[in-house]
Amino acid sequence: MRIVDVREITKPIASPIRNAYIDFSKMTASLVAVVTDVERDGRRVVGYGFNSNGRYGQGGLIRERFRDRLLEADPKSVLNQAGDNLDPHKLWAAMMANEKPGGHGERSVAVGTLDMAIWDAAAKIAGQPLFRMLAEREGREADPRVFVYAAGGYYYPGKDDTALRGEMRSYLNRGYNVVKMKIGGAPIAEDRRRIEAVLDEIGSEARLAVDANGRFDLETGIAYARMLREYPLFWYEEAGDPLDYALQAALSEFYPGPMATGENLFSHQDARNLLRYGGLRPDRDWLQFDCALSYGLVEYLRTLDVLAQFGWSPTRCIPHGGHQMSLNIAAGLGLGGNESYPDLFQPYGGFPDGVRVEDGHIVMPDIPGIGFEGKADLIRVMRELAE
Repeated sequence: MRIVDVREITKPIASPIRNAYIDFSKMTASLVAVVTDVERDGRRVVGYGFNSNGRYGQGGLIRERFRDRLLEADPKSVLNQAGDNLDPHKLWAAMMANEKPGGHGERSVAVGTLDMAIWDAAAKIAGQPLFRMLAEREGREADPRVFVYAAGGYYYPGKDDTALRGEMRSYLNRGYNVVKMKIGGAPIAEDRRRIEAVLDEIGSEARLAVDANGRFDLETGIAYARMLREYPLFWYEEAGDPLDYALQAALSEFYPGPMATGENLFSHQDARNLLRYGGLRPDRDWLQFDCALSYGLVEYLRTLDVLAQFGWSPTRCIPHGGHQMSLNIAAGLGLGGNESYPDLFQPYGGFPDGVRVEDGHIVMPDIPGIGFEGKADLIRVMRELAE
């Protein structure tokens, strides 16, 4: 049993949308296939992965460093104890051989992309949905019902309040009861108007979260906090630079409602520093670490250990990214839910075909692996790479 090939292709996910910091007009993503010599149901087992939106494709790092480490590892050294499956933890260690501590930048995205594919392959070899395999390993009961919220509300050329309201109404019509919009890419008075337009549209049918994408300095973040606390928001997300823990801590003095951050922290050490110095409150705030950007599930398990040390429940985690890997982690490890992009970043976002949102939740189907085979437009692209 071994990995016989690792393939990568950089694909465009370009869109004219923008948030407070970047536009997505030239955005790319890496799609990877980890090909094994194992067969199931007459087909060779291939694990697939891709990096989350908001970070560019990682082809250079994957091809120049991490691919060869996986292929050159002694096959017996990366098997589980029973010898009947790949061990993602051992393969992660092989990828990270000869890497210095720290440096949690693009490297973490490349490793996270490959880690996703490795877990997909391991669950397929085991013949289990990944979420059930994870729950079994942790000795807990898997809950296939997962909370999801609809992320959107981007700035878009010519998009007025009527179009923004229509977008949010479409999410409610599809079963969501929490929606998210971008702020910080317009003057505060304009953002206030946009927020009030959405709140007027959704009424009591849903809750609204807002996301500044790290745009604000302390003064602006406080000004927004004072404005936002007038509204019953689900959360106020990533007000300032993700590594400015002092800014995050200061905002808690001005904003009593829930805040969210963490999608741009890429290691368990970063998570530990956030909990030490960021002033976050475990009774109301949310953590958004995204395994696909932060060294993968192997590292995410370490991050969950850090949370436990600080008295945080995994139910306070709602990962960024809107991908099925985090859905499996949420269902298997008991997270609070997952982000969803109903209309954006296709075919990578969304759920397997036939899965519907009801009362803000979806039910995971029993598909071996991460479940990519259940999404026709996505698995078509993936198999083109592998076969």
